[in-house]
This record gives sequence, C-alpha cells and structure tokens, in this order.
Amino acid sequence: MELTATGDVVAACDDDTMIVWAARGMGAGVRAWALGEAVAVASPDLNRRDRLTVRGPAPQVARLVGLVRPELDPSYRLLGDRALLGELAERVPGVRTLASFEWMDATRPPPPAKAPAAGGWLEGAEREVSALLAEASPSSWATPGVAGVRRWAGLRAEDGTLVATAADAWSCPQVGFVAGVATAPSHRGRGYGERLCRFVFEALVAGHGRVALMVETGNHQAISLYERLGLRLRPVAAATLDGA
Repeated sequence: MELTATGDVVAACDDDTMIVWAARGMGAGVRAWALGEAVAVASPDLNRRDRLTVRGPAPQVARLVGLVRPELDPSYRLLGDRALLGELAERVPGVRTLASFEWMDATRPPPPAKAPAAGGWLEGAEREVSALLAEASPSSWATPGVAGVRRWAGLRAEDGTLVATAADAWSCPQVGFVAGVATAPSHRGRGYGERLCRFVFEALVAGHGRVALMVETGNHQAISLYERLGLRLRPVAAATLDGA
C-alpha cells in the first residue's frame, strides 16, 4: 500500500524517528509504502544521497523492497537498522552493505549541566565555517552551499575566532537534524563543542519536537558527548540495491 500523508507514515512506522525524518513531511519527490509491519520511504537527495529507508521484520521488508525497487532509480541506497540490512543482504539480490554508523536521537532537550548552552546562529559566516571544517572535519557531509543545509550555528573564542560550528541540515517538520559538527583542533577539550551542541539541540527540539544526527561508529568521543546530552544510540547501515 502506498502512503501519501505524513500521518499515515507516522502510524505505519509507530512514529519511528528515522522513518519520519526520511519522509520529510512527504515533500516533493518523496514516496512511502507499507506492507504488513514493513515500511519503506524513498527520499531523493536526503543527506546527499537518494535513500530508501526501511524498517520492520526482515521477510516483510525484503518483499516490500522487491516490490518497490523497480520504481526507483539505480542511485537509491538502503538505510536501516544494521541487523535488518544484514538480513536483507541474505534475502534480496543486489543488497550489499556499504557502511555502518550510528543514528542518535532525542525527544527532549539536553539535561541541565554546569556548562550552559552557548553560541548562536551565524549570518554571513560561510567562509569562516568552510575554513573551520577544512581544518577540523574535512570529510563533513554538511558544508556551506550544499543542498539541504539550512543554517549554521557557531561559537567564538574571546578573540572572536570561530572555534566550533554545527549545521541545521536536512531537517523536516517533525525532526531537526544536525550535521557538520566540528571544533578547531587547537580549542578541543575546553567544552566549546558541548556548549554549542547544547544550544543547537535545544533549538531543534523546541522547533521540531525532536533532534537527530548520524555519527561514525568509531567516533567514541562524539558518541559520549551526544549521550551526555540525552541522545540515544541506534546502530544503522547503508547498503546498495543493485550490488554495485
């Protein structure tokens, strides 16, 4: 069954934050389907990839993927829980895991802490953000000018130098999404990143009702920070649909 309204997607996926995020308010180009307990959402140019985000029991998801795959361009990649994609790789021809990482989300603002939130939304600071990312996080998927990146937050040192940044990127009405988190190497360990993330998380929870992000599995320092700020970890993976 094809789903055409956000409310139908929310009901079908039991308000799964990652699925709701992928649905993007059922905006332009987004399509969604349900089969039993399985749900699949096709989202073009979501976090710089065309993604088919899935959830549900592996046998039902495998059948649903088989039904909708002919309607999708070859550029689409699967996104879902790591264990589920592992099972799909055994059940669906052409499915091959590409990368594993962590999804993290929260429905509440960060808990109170001694270090209060700090920083704010930047204006006209694209060059500063680009320079900071080039030094601190050259592989960041969110950079100034990339489609879906809405705005940048920043925190400055006493001398006015931008030393921490984070983006509100690929957010949807129901889920605020964070990307491009970076702190200048010379200013790490001083709490800049935590204080700025606290500001961004508070703002996105207030504006969207929840906040989410993706982080590399091996980035234990970042994961620990996000857990302190109240985000829950969910192992996920990306996979091909055509075996390429």
